[in-house]
Order: sequence, then C-alpha cells, then structure tokens
Amino acid sequence: MSGNEKKSVISGEQQFVTFYLGELLMAIPIAHVQEINRQLDCTPVPQAPPYVCGVVNLRGEVVTVVEPRHILHLPDGEHTRESRNLIINSHGESVGIIVDKVSDILTLTDEDLTPPPANLKGIEGRFFVGVHQRDEDVVVLLHIDEMLNETSEYAAMA
Repeated sequence: MSGNEKKSVISGEQQFVTFYLGELLMAIPIAHVQEINRQLDCTPVPQAPPYVCGVVNLRGEVVTVVEPRHILHLPDGEHTRESRNLIINSHGESVGIIVDKVSDILTLTDEDLTPPPANLKGIEGRFFVGVHQRDEDVVVLLHIDEMLNETSEYAAMA
C-alpha cells in the first residue's frame, strides 16, 4: 500500500450507535452493543480501579460497569435522566459503559470516514477509529476494544 492510500476501517455499510460524553459525540458499532440500559446504580467493588463504577446484576449475570470519561481522561460528568448504561460485548465478555445520552443510529461506509486526529480534546488518537463530519456536528468513532484494553492494562499494573 502506498503512503497516500487510505486504510479501510469498516467494510461495506455498517451501523453505529451514537452517544454523548459531555459535548463529544461518539459512536461504536451496533454489533458490539448488547443493550441500552437505564440501570446506573452500580454496586461498588472494594479496591477497584478508579475507572470502575461497580457491578450490576443483569438478569443473573454480573456485569462490570466502567466510566469511559475516566479512561479517556475527560472531565467528570453528572448522571442525569438521559444517562444510559451501554452493555457492550467485547471479546465475549459483557461490560457496561456509562454515557451521558444516547443519540441515534448512524449508517456509514468507509468513504464516510476520515482518519482520526492524533488527539481530540486531549484524548489520544489510538482510542479512535475515524471521524465522520456531518452538517451539524462531528461524530468520533470510538475504538471500543482499545478503550477496554486500557482497563486491562491498568488492572495488570495494579
């Protein structure tokens, strides 16, 4: 591949769930999302890393819930009536991530994306897959596995 060829990020047409973390509109592939849940009350886990909100019981399955703002080094936010717990399937494991608000479903192709910046609002570029410019805003595609790998690396250091 020559230096000016664009690396394909998604193949064909793919749907993404969009959500807000503060003012940042982010998206992850809908295939990773098991469900969107209102259950934000987590049971605290003693001596858990700071990014772990706690655990929830999801129909008999204990699911760890993480705070992506902490992982991505974003300012803390308040949970509101619009806050949601996205239950994500990552490598066969269910993990909850707390988001400020779920927006909508977006269908994109590789042509709709531009490469991610080296950083965005202080967040390292490795957490992004790409960026989609819309008329009214910019949608940042979150590399969910990279973000959750960050939690694994943090746990290994503790």
